[in-house]
Amino acid sequence: MSHFIQMIFDMLSNLGYLGIALGLMVEVIPSEVVLAYGGYLISIGKISFIGAVVAGTIGGIIAQWFLYWVGKFGGRPFLDKYGKYLLIQPSHINIAQKWFRKYGSGVIFTARFIPVVRHAISIPAGIANMSFSKFSFYTLLAIIPWSILFLYLGMNLGSNWEQINGAAKPYVTPVIFIAIILTLIYFIFNWRNKKVKRS
Repeated sequence: MSHFIQMIFDMLSNLGYLGIALGLMVEVIPSEVVLAYGGYLISIGKISFIGAVVAGTIGGIIAQWFLYWVGKFGGRPFLDKYGKYLLIQPSHINIAQKWFRKYGSGVIFTARFIPVVRHAISIPAGIANMSFSKFSFYTLLAIIPWSILFLYLGMNLGSNWEQINGAAKPYVTPVIFIAIILTLIYFIFNWRNKKVKRS
């Protein structure tokens, strides 16, 4: 497996921007690791920061579009049968569906920063036939700062980019907390709006 992973990193290095985009689209390796390696490539002058952000954003949004379409056209039965091949467990989908039903479409943004939920949340959006333009907008709003953060951290770590989990923890923990608060605010705002409409 380590040889396979090394092959992927070699591909990222050789393909540059395209490698980052493909790495995020396929997502065999977690997005934060791919982006951290992209930051390392920036630090050695192989690619530019802006170009890497664009590549990361494109790769990230295409990966989520794919999951959205799988949810929309395949539905839950398809995912229960083939989800394991997409590295998505039924438990992840269950949690994501509960979040989506409870908090509505706004959770597409905030859930991107929360482990387990962030990769699976696109699926219930597709199953619920959420507006594709709204889905894309919320997803982009989350992917851009996520890409910038991990590219920046990887760039600063340089050859020590593999230590990304430890380096990111002081940043990711507050982001998760803020994301949860924003989700609750969105939920309360949504609930109040529905209440006003009913009255």
